[in-house]
Amino acid sequence: MSEVTPASNPPVAPKKMEDIVALCRRRGFIFQSSEIYGGINGFWDYGPLGTSLKRNLKNAWWNDVVERELIGPDGTAVDIVGLDSSIIMNPKTWVASGHVGGFNDPMVDCKESKSRYRADHLVVLGAVEAGARLYAYIENDDEQKAQAAKSLAKYEKRDTLDPARHVLRAFPTITAEERARTFGPNAKEVGTLTEARQFNLMFETNCGAIRDENSLAYLRPETAQGIFTNFWNVCDSTRVRVPFGIAQIGKAFRNEVTPRNFTFRSREFEQMEIEFFIRPETADEWYKWWRDWRFAWWQKIGLAGENLILREHDRDELAHYAKVGAGTSDIEYRFPFTSPGYGELEGIAHRADFDLKAHATHCGKGEKMRYFDQEKNERYFPHVIEPSAGADRGTLALLCEAYTADSSRASGVYMDFSPRMAPVKAGVFPLVNKDGLPEIAERLFKDLRKKHAVEFDEKQSIGKRYARMDEAGTPFCITIDHDGAASGTATVRHRNTQAQERVALDQIPQFVADRVGD
Repeated sequence: MSEVTPASNPPVAPKKMEDIVALCRRRGFIFQSSEIYGGINGFWDYGPLGTSLKRNLKNAWWNDVVERELIGPDGTAVDIVGLDSSIIMNPKTWVASGHVGGFNDPMVDCKESKSRYRADHLVVLGAVEAGARLYAYIENDDEQKAQAAKSLAKYEKRDTLDPARHVLRAFPTITAEERARTFGPNAKEVGTLTEARQFNLMFETNCGAIRDENSLAYLRPETAQGIFTNFWNVCDSTRVRVPFGIAQIGKAFRNEVTPRNFTFRSREFEQMEIEFFIRPETADEWYKWWRDWRFAWWQKIGLAGENLILREHDRDELAHYAKVGAGTSDIEYRFPFTSPGYGELEGIAHRADFDLKAHATHCGKGEKMRYFDQEKNERYFPHVIEPSAGADRGTLALLCEAYTADSSRASGVYMDFSPRMAPVKAGVFPLVNKDGLPEIAERLFKDLRKKHAVEFDEKQSIGKRYARMDEAGTPFCITIDHDGAASGTATVRHRNTQAQERVALDQIPQFVADRVGD
C-alpha cells in the first residue's frame, strides 16, 4: 500500500451555530418537527443521517455500559442490567419523587408579545439608578443582546455603552419598580414583563375515556423513576446483588418555558441513564469511579479536545437528593452558543437513598422494602450513583465538534466524526459508469454492507461524490478505477487529510473493520 501526501489544510475557521444548523437541515441530520405546518417550538425530527448518528451514540453507550466488561474500583466486573420502562406511570410516582410539588421553573410572560420566558434565563442591561431605562434579553442570545445594547445606546444618545455604568443583572434580582421600566425581548412597549410565577414542567395527559382528576397522568420528565420503581422487581427476577446497576435509554418530556439553542433545550428528548446501587459506605469510591469513567468515555467517542470539561458542583448547586452525597459533577461541552462557557452533557450524582426510601414510604410498605444483603446479613436501602446523559445533547455535541470548515474542498466543509460514530462508514464509487467498474464497485459495496453502513454512488463527478461524503462525515471513500480493475485494487481516500492509498480489494473489508472499531 502506498500513501499520497495530502495537500496542506488552511486554518480552521471559527464555528457558527447557524452554519451547523443549515448543514443539518440540508444534509438530513435534523429537521424542524412538522415543518410543513410551520413547526412546533421545542420539538425536532432526526433525518436519515441524524438517525444513524444518534443510533451510533446510543449503541456505543449501551454496548460499553451494559454488554462489555467494566472493572470497577474494587477490581471486579461491574454488573449492569437493562430496563425499558413505560413513558406513562402511576401519577403517585411523581408525588413520591417530588416532581408534582417541586418540579417548577420561574416563568415570566410578556403581555405585548405573548411570549413566555424562564425568569432565570433572562438578563437585564442598563444603569442601576432611579428612572434608568432597562432592556431584557435571553442570556447567550447574541442577536437579542446586540439589539438591547443598540436600543439602549440610541435611547441615551450614545455611540457606545459605558461598561462601568451599564451593567448586566439577572432578571429575578430586579425590583418591581425596575421591571416597570424594562423592555422585554422583542417588545416595543416598556413594562410588559410580568412578575415571575412558578410553572410545573410536566406534561399532563389523561388515561381513559373521561377527562377528570381521577384520569390525570403525566408524561415522564425523566427516565430514572422507572428504574427506581422497578428496583425490587429486578432484584426478585434476576441474580443481581449490590453493587449493581440498571441502565435505560428512553424518551422524557419537559414543558420547557423557553426551548432554545437548537436541540440543546427541547421539550421532548432522550436520556441514557444508569442507576448504580451500592452500599452506603462505598459511595465515595464509586462516585469518583463513575465520574472519571464517564468523562473518559465521551473523550473516547470523539470529544477529546479542549471543548470538553468535568466540573464539580458547588454545594449551593446540589439537588435535593444530593445535599449530603459524595458529590455531583457535570460533564460539559463548549457549544458555539455557550462559548466561552459550557453546557451540560451528562450529570453524575450521588443520590443517596432518597428515591428508594421515598417510593417505599409512598407505596405504604416502608421499611419492609429494605434490600436484604445476604453476604452481610443485613437490611438497608442502597445508595445510588447516577450517571445521566442526554442522547440529543450528545448528538448535538458530536455535530458541533465534527463541523470543520475547509475552503480547499468543493463542499467547503467536512464532518470530522470518529469512525465509530460516523453515520456512513464508507462510500464506494466506480470512477466512471462503464467498462465493468460499476460491477466491481457494487460487489465490494455488497460485501462491506454485511457489517457496515456504506453507500454506493455512481452519479456525478468524483469530486462531487467526495464532497457529498465529506458533508456526511464519511471517513473513507473507496474508488474503483481502470488501474484498480486491472490490478485488483481500489483507491481509498481518507476524509480528514484527503490522502489516498491503494488497497487490495480483498483486504478492504478488514481495512474498514480495523478502523471503524467497536
